[in-house]
Amino acid sequence: MQMDNKKHSASPARTSGVPIMDAEAIRRALRRITHEIIEQNADLKSVVLAGIPLRGVEIARRLAEFIRDVAKIDIETGTIDVAMHRDDVGTRAELPMVHASKLPLPLEHRTVIIIDDVLFTGRTARAAMDAISSFGRPARIQLAALVDRGHRELPIRADYVGKNLPTATREQIQVRLQNVDQEPDAVWLFKE
Repeated sequence: MQMDNKKHSASPARTSGVPIMDAEAIRRALRRITHEIIEQNADLKSVVLAGIPLRGVEIARRLAEFIRDVAKIDIETGTIDVAMHRDDVGTRAELPMVHASKLPLPLEHRTVIIIDDVLFTGRTARAAMDAISSFGRPARIQLAALVDRGHRELPIRADYVGKNLPTATREQIQVRLQNVDQEPDAVWLFKE
């Protein structure tokens, strides 16, 4: 869950970036996460996949499809917006874009798996947990990220990771997904 380095605007020129994952590598990573979720959650009917906008929502949708294919169970998905729960909301130069949060209720006795594209400092995950608590008190909260780039500022660890990618703090990881960015699925590393 990348914080300051996450950009939703146009990507830098691809010539300056290094491709880390292509569409097939992303698909394999999500299939692996799918199997791990199935193994770690005996009662899949009580699981909710809560995607953080924008790319986390798409990743949650894809994971739900893979779970349906493998386990023959429909997993409920939702959206958990963190914009107003971030600890830097008052210090940013511009206000964050707010998306509607929508979770299947009630959350009690359920496992909510927060889904995001990049896990970085851990602050977005903390904000997501705060946002979820405004909807109820789930039995468990887990965390899944397509890419874990390290550099935690909070004691947060992902339960499910597609790719561990140690980076320098000044580098950027950009996840591009066809259904969100109208670009081929890929993960790019950009050096400043």
